[in-house]
Amino acid sequence: MNTDAVYPALDEARQAVATGKGKGIKIAIIDSGVETAHSGLKGLVLSDDLAFELDANGTTIKVAPGQGTDNFGHGTAVAGIIREFAPEAEIGSFRVLSAELKGKSAVIAAGAAEAIKLGYHILNCSLGCGKRDHVFAYKAWVDEAFLAGIHVVAACNNEYYVREEWPAYFPTVCAVNFTREEERGRFYHRSRKMVSFAAPGTGLLVLWNGGSRRLVMGSSFAAPQVAAMLARLISAAPVSPLLGKDLMEKLAKPWVEGVSGQNEHDFF
Repeated sequence: MNTDAVYPALDEARQAVATGKGKGIKIAIIDSGVETAHSGLKGLVLSDDLAFELDANGTTIKVAPGQGTDNFGHGTAVAGIIREFAPEAEIGSFRVLSAELKGKSAVIAAGAAEAIKLGYHILNCSLGCGKRDHVFAYKAWVDEAFLAGIHVVAACNNEYYVREEWPAYFPTVCAVNFTREEERGRFYHRSRKMVSFAAPGTGLLVLWNGGSRRLVMGSSFAAPQVAAMLARLISAAPVSPLLGKDLMEKLAKPWVEGVSGQNEHDFF
């Protein structure tokens, strides 16, 4: 993607987000895998489908084909949301989370690094780690993505949105919380907060494992909505991560108390 493009006029950017389909953009889902046989994903062919895990000794990361499977259902939900809003974007699955929806920082880093190497434009990370001694494990690949012109979208935690968690708590990342709204496709912004974006994440019916659907709540399902809207934008205006984040901030609705999610203890 050419990140030297001229900064688009705000009206052009608004039109791209309103009507775009993400054509030409590759989105990496760093998650629990994607169940490609799900009827809600009919016709989806993953650009890449890889599974990452530590070996039995816990010292070496193994990489294997993902085989169109999801360890939990979480990544399939993310894929369904992205496909809903950016149907022409390419999707890759980088399975880094276990059947308990847990992940090791080193495994997550390996998955993200591979997605960067393979030239994805957006990394969707509906996951997070709150251990301070792991910060540099996340900073390394978030910085690598930034230098490569790759956008990172990450969910915050569902308990309290200002609690530090990575990769969301880096300024180059589009960090996303959830709102009380059930109407998908809207996104909000507020300034001077590390978690500055929000999108609907309450009472959402999403795709899940075994061809099922599930009613869910949380920032995990708000983040891919913002990632999809970002894909619409950079499909028409291939700008850098900082310019892309700035444009998304300008195009978002003001974040107001009335839509704040259940993990909000303060509002401004």
